[in-house]
Amino acid sequence: LGVAVAGGKGKAATGVPERIAELPLGEGVKQSLIRASRLSAKVDNAVVQDGYTLYHHAIIFNEHGEWSVVQQGMNPVEHYARRYHWLGEGLRSFVEEPHQAVVGDRVEDYVLNLTSSRNEELRRASLDLVKESPAKLARAFNLVMRGQATLDNTHLGELSNLPRHLSMPRRIDWEAVKRAYDIQPTDYEELVEVRGMGPGTVRALALVSAIIHGHEIDWRDPVKYSFAHGGKDGVPYPVERRRMDKVIGFLRDVVESSRLGLDEKRQALRRLYTLERRMYGDEQGETPGT
Repeated sequence: LGVAVAGGKGKAATGVPERIAELPLGEGVKQSLIRASRLSAKVDNAVVQDGYTLYHHAIIFNEHGEWSVVQQGMNPVEHYARRYHWLGEGLRSFVEEPHQAVVGDRVEDYVLNLTSSRNEELRRASLDLVKESPAKLARAFNLVMRGQATLDNTHLGELSNLPRHLSMPRRIDWEAVKRAYDIQPTDYEELVEVRGMGPGTVRALALVSAIIHGHEIDWRDPVKYSFAHGGKDGVPYPVERRRMDKVIGFLRDVVESSRLGLDEKRQALRRLYTLERRMYGDEQGETPGT
């Protein structure tokens, strides 16, 4: 098999499980890859709530079950994009600091990042809530909703100033809550995997837990890196010659050490040369491979 890629936009993204199931892989490897694909997408959709909607998902993997996930989300209001990078190697948890990087040009003021290690108490309290009777959770939720106007008088007054996508949901998927109660998940990762446990219900559990138990919320954006040479608005950053030379040199080394045929290598090197000419003018000398 070598290295394979499954996913894309729209139906190509949601069809990853079927695509993996068709491949000549061991059943255990298939199930592990399908779970990695589904859970990474669900985490970046429901557990990291940053106002960016996922529209592209791809999983790169081999026959040994080693995998990496890259997915991209778009802020529908500001039209900024960000990418979420996952690596299966060394991953200890899907729900606590799981990303290799979250890449974007914009740092949001408020992000409900329940994968933050600082939100461990919120995850634990959310799990405890669903393991109690749904009726008890409903009473707590209704109590919070009726007392929403008093939040300004508490240490959680910032909840009243949150952007709309992070405000307390008016409704919860009670079928998902009942399903979780019946399952009695042993940890937060298992809770997130419950069918129907979407962004609204995950957020409601976290906010109710924070209000009832007084847990502080870590609202920091997990973005760690910006795009290397330009923004998603199409405007490049000022060129740093040393950085660009390093990137092009790396790409040249990759091409030269690859298993490509001689003609393919020459074509790739010519494309790199063309890129250099566009950036630096005619100071680069002769075209390689001529």
